[in-house]
Parts: sequence; structure tokens; C-alpha cells
Amino acid sequence: MTTNVLILCTHNSARSVLSEGMLNHWASKLGKDVRAFSAGSAPSGRLNPFALEALTSAGVDVSGYRSKSWDEFVGDNAPEMRIVITVCDSAAAEQCPYWPGSPVKVHWGYADPSNALGGDEGKRLAFELTREAIGYRMLQLLALPLEGMSNAQLQDALNAIAKN
Repeated sequence: MTTNVLILCTHNSARSVLSEGMLNHWASKLGKDVRAFSAGSAPSGRLNPFALEALTSAGVDVSGYRSKSWDEFVGDNAPEMRIVITVCDSAAAEQCPYWPGSPVKVHWGYADPSNALGGDEGKRLAFELTREAIGYRMLQLLALPLEGMSNAQLQDALNAIAKN
């Protein structure tokens, strides 16, 4: 059974998109039955071009990616999530909707690479470093025996990854 993971950031334009891309990329490469989705509480309606560039340069197919609301994941036809990860502090502080299936929730915060100094080159570097950091955590998630873990065990493991 597929493990669905929803990754949230307020605008769903950078960090959550990097996370969705890296988790789906690594899951595919490693043959893991995990599917990532991303969304935001106040989606910007556009994806940050530096996020798309960082993913594309890592070999991630970004076709079909778009900025979307977390409301798409609460309806009757929405995929049931096992894990919900917030990747920005503002999204972590917001009152999230009720997620069907009562998924395990964890916060893996990252600084916003959009705020990097140094013009376009500074932003490119910040996005690449953020993508690498996110990719490392996603590999740790994929190393877990997800199907054999209780929600309490999964919560402990995800919290431990957050400390790395």
C-alpha cells in the first residue's frame, strides 16, 4: 500500500515543492512505494523558478508541478495521508485542517532560500543547499520500514530525523 506524504509550506512555491520533488525522486530511484504531494495554506499560485531550477538540475521531473491549496487534500476524493510534514515555521504555527486518516505530523523547518542575499547567484546557491538538505532527510524517511511501523513508532522516527 502506498505511503502518501503531504508536505506543507505557506505559499507552496519553494520548500514544499523542493520536498515533494526530492521525495518522489528518491522513492522512484529506490523502488519505494511512497508518494509525495505538496500544498500551502495560502498558495502563491506560482512556483519559484529557483526551486524548479534546483530540482531540474538534480534530475527531477517537475512537469505537472503547481502551487496548490491544502484544501485539495481534505475532500472525499483526496488521497489519504500517512505523514504530514511542515517545512516552514509559519505553516507549522497555523491551524491545519482535519486530515482524513489522522496522519502522523512533524515539522522539519528550513530557512526560506528566497530570502538569500547575493542576487540570483546567492539565491541559486541557497536553493541548491536547501534542496540537498531536504533530499538528505527524505532519504532518511525512505530508509524507515514504513509499512511495519505503528504511528507512535513513525512519530518517534520522524522526530529523530528532525534533529539531524
